[in-house]
Amino acid sequence: MASPGKNPASDRRSRRYPRFAIDLRLQVRMFQNGEFRSCWGRSTELGQDGIGATLTGELETGEIVSLDIPLPLSPYPIKVRAIVRYRQGLRYGFEFLTLSESQRDTIRRVCDMLANKT
Repeated sequence: MASPGKNPASDRRSRRYPRFAIDLRLQVRMFQNGEFRSCWGRSTELGQDGIGATLTGELETGEIVSLDIPLPLSPYPIKVRAIVRYRQGLRYGFEFLTLSESQRDTIRRVCDMLANKT
């Protein structure tokens, strides 16, 4: 469920960067109940500052995770730390926490490519 007082739809209107539809299989790694776990998901949208995905596992809003995202234009999946900003059923919104300049550039180029799709 989304956090009380938080509406994912209104959050989308106030984002710094637009989101673009993208369908990728990604892996989420997290530390829960004293052990490392992972689950798989499918991305739904990507922006320069975050990604939306539907997952096979459960996360809590505010949880810090590691994402492995196989982006087009990148020979290897990028690995980024992210925070869960919202949850709506099995759909989650992640904000990237730490990006290298190279990762930031790759994500920006992918977003530009998605924006120019006809």
